[in-house]
Formats: sequence, C-alpha cells, structure tokens
Amino acid sequence: MAGTGGRRVTIRAQMAGLAHSDADLIEFLRRAGLRDAWELLDDPHWVEWQGARPHEYGAD
Repeated sequence: MAGTGGRRVTIRAQMAGLAHSDADLIEFLRRAGLRDAWELLDDPHWVEWQGARPHEYGAD
C-alpha cells in the first residue's frame, strides 16, 4: 500500500480493511467480536504486526 498510508488488517484470513491508526484497528477488532481490544495490541498472540513497526501506519 505504498503511498497511501495505513495498514491492511486481516482477521481470520479475511481482509477487514485498511487501518490508519490504532483506533481504526480497534474498530476492526471490535467488529470481529473483541470488545476490549486496546489491551491486546501489543500481545503477539492476538496481533501480528507485519511490514513496519507496531503502531506505525505510514503517511496520513
């Protein structure tokens, strides 16, 4: 997604959308049934960050 910013979010092998912030990611996880997802963002059992460092989303 070069040049667009954001990160692709995949949940259970399905594309959930493009996150531009942690808040976007939390919303995708909420829609997937995880209500208290904020505390899971840094847990590698729940979130696997690929392509860049955690919590970095590129150009806005």
